[in-house]
Amino acid sequence: MRPILLSGHERALTQVKFSKEGDLIFSVSKDHIVCAWYSANGERFGAYKGHQGALWTVDVDPTTTLLATGGADNTMRLWEVRTGKLLKTWDYATSVKRVEFSEDGRQLLAVTEKRTGQLSTVYIYDISPDPSEPAPSEHALRIVVDEQPRVTVAGFSYLNHFIIMGHEDGSVSQWDAKSGEHIKDNYSHEDGMQVSDLQWSADRTYFLTASKDKTAKLHDTATLEVLKTYTADTPLNSAAICPDPQQYVILGGGQAAMDVTTTSQRQGKFEARFYHKVFEEEIGRVRGHFGPLNSVAVDPTGKCYCSGGEDGYVRVHHFDPPYFDFQFEVEREARAESRI
Repeated sequence: MRPILLSGHERALTQVKFSKEGDLIFSVSKDHIVCAWYSANGERFGAYKGHQGALWTVDVDPTTTLLATGGADNTMRLWEVRTGKLLKTWDYATSVKRVEFSEDGRQLLAVTEKRTGQLSTVYIYDISPDPSEPAPSEHALRIVVDEQPRVTVAGFSYLNHFIIMGHEDGSVSQWDAKSGEHIKDNYSHEDGMQVSDLQWSADRTYFLTASKDKTAKLHDTATLEVLKTYTADTPLNSAAICPDPQQYVILGGGQAAMDVTTTSQRQGKFEARFYHKVFEEEIGRVRGHFGPLNSVAVDPTGKCYCSGGEDGYVRVHHFDPPYFDFQFEVEREARAESRI
């Protein structure tokens, strides 16, 4: 897979996200610029300027009309994708670590960081998909997470039933998205090893978490039960689920620069790792970055994936035909039997 190299950022990437149709990629980094790119050829669609500090998170609504960003300037901002117009700015007491639209695009979530005197808080706003309608200043729901450890990631489940949160102690928790009531916890990852990413399946009935404990785990949304575990040999920063019928997950991570005793790319393990979603076996790796992979995302149509690295680059890989044809022997046998 020959990569397309996107070099529009001056500092480390923090998150990359595809639009629902897969034609656009949105990237944010510590240089306070939001970039949009065409996934087909890597050309830059535009930039969204206004933040005053490092950016941590980005998300785009299902119709690719609205864009949400959050960062270290203690704001979440709402943009119109097509024009780049800033529609709304919400101010908080601490930095915004995660933003996410609901499945239908009518709600927007923000996770604020826990700091001295401030608890981790999740804010939810009712959003109109029409950019001409003003966004609300007041939240529809606020969840103050005081009894659980700091929230690192969060998102809406299917039909907006639940809000799933990942925490710095390696646990995941489930909350009622209407009342804000805490329902249950599952200590999926090693104690003290934070959940660094949470990404959904297409229907949001299951989700994948990445952790600093060198594992990614597939969870059932309704029960929080761990369905599958993918074990790597390096701390993980991100994990993404490939859309059906491709039965793969992609993991990204790498040792931080301060932990690497040599500058060797191999020593740092700066690779995207592919695992079979069902069999939990690693099937391949893609090299290229010269620093840890901070974020990986898969095109919802399944044609390509992209990764954002500590080296300041976004790399887009379009899958070759052999990728779609690869099967384990048991899969080939099952397919052959189905034809009989």
